[in-house]
Amino acid sequence: MSNIISIHSYRGGTGKSNTTANLATILAQKGLRVGVVDTDIQSPGIHAIFGLEETDMKYSLNDYLWGLCEISDASYDVTGKLKGDISGKVFLIPSSLKAGEIARVLREGYDVGLLDAGFQELISNLELDALLIDTHPGLNEETLLSIAISDKVILILRPDTQDYLGTSVTVEVARKLDVAELLLAVNKIPEVFKLDEVKAQVEKTYDCEVAALMPHSDEMMVLGSSAVFVLEFPDDPVTDALQGLADRILQ
Repeated sequence: MSNIISIHSYRGGTGKSNTTANLATILAQKGLRVGVVDTDIQSPGIHAIFGLEETDMKYSLNDYLWGLCEISDASYDVTGKLKGDISGKVFLIPSSLKAGEIARVLREGYDVGLLDAGFQELISNLELDALLIDTHPGLNEETLLSIAISDKVILILRPDTQDYLGTSVTVEVARKLDVAELLLAVNKIPEVFKLDEVKAQVEKTYDCEVAALMPHSDEMMVLGSSAVFVLEFPDDPVTDALQGLADRILQ
């Protein structure tokens, strides 16, 4: 399967981090060794879904980017925090939650070129089958690098006019960067929408495969990113959609 998979959205609030965490968990359920890197350094959050506390983190991705540690030192095996029988592994590389370090990123930036080297080091040192990158929304230097070096890019969007417009830009950029495989996942689809009509409309708009259609879920809203959804609600339609997306990634 492909090694590096970026999960991206043009706007925040699409469910990008939840999708990333759930995909990583499903792949680990299938016996794969999966790394997850939170490159949303300005607003990190995926750690909460995996139950990783700030006190658990000696190092973060920020420390690696500032030359204070190796990137493997900032990886944490969160498999034991997941419910059920997980035959594979999930390693999380979080970004710092400290306000001062987030402010430093905003003020000084960092050498994004280190990300590519770090990703390759993680794949080698942790013997990963897949590395999932939870990107920062929008288009910036870090996002462009992540997209450019990915084997697959999954773009998350909602059935929303602003999302449609922003996704058009992102799809165009991804194609100019010669991404090997570009997939779309439509999230938070209202119940009144017909899924087959949404799929047809989105695929026609972007001339791109829709690999997942995820309906709006009150259960997801109530869970509030406090746990991995597919483990809490294994029979939910959203879980079915995420399982299908994971299977598509494995092709």
